[in-house]
Amino acid sequence: MVRIAFLVLVTITSAALADSYQSTIAVFEGNKTVAPFFKNAYAYAIFPAIGKGGIGIGGSYGEGEVYRDGKLTGKVTLTKLSVGFQLGGQAFSEIIFLQDKRSYDEFTSGRYEFDATASAVAITAGAQAQAGTTGLSASASAGPATAAQVDAGYNKGMAVFTHAIGGLMYEAALGGQKFKFTPRKPRLKDEV
Repeated sequence: MVRIAFLVLVTITSAALADSYQSTIAVFEGNKTVAPFFKNAYAYAIFPAIGKGGIGIGGSYGEGEVYRDGKLTGKVTLTKLSVGFQLGGQAFSEIIFLQDKRSYDEFTSGRYEFDATASAVAITAGAQAQAGTTGLSASASAGPATAAQVDAGYNKGMAVFTHAIGGLMYEAALGGQKFKFTPRKPRLKDEV
């Protein structure tokens, strides 16, 4: 059953990549909370579609790209296996901003894993942001009575934002997400 769920996640995620990276970047750039990070981050990893699903045992899978100074530096895959209270399936986009060279080097060292304290700011329709002297803050609401304030800043050199594409699932932790980075191979110039 876990294998079937994983294959479904891979199929959903791969199909969504056809529409791909630039349109996903545009979604995040268009959000007032996220936009400033494009200017001040050293680098970022973008995942157009991550599939997540589970019934007791669950998993996530996504393929992404890492950019530094607007240039592609490599590909990255995200996997997560989880056990516990979870039910449903969901597809979402994720962007991870890397604050400095240290966090970039750590993330692109080959294999990296979020610890249990990692969390993301979910941006959705109805998301609003404020910038002030104390930093950035954001609120997202499903309705006027459910607004919740969240801090949008770097934690251990990284800032993570997600955007729901579809589905419904109870389980929001990033802890345990594993990343495998593969550097981009330099192109050889054609010899004349």
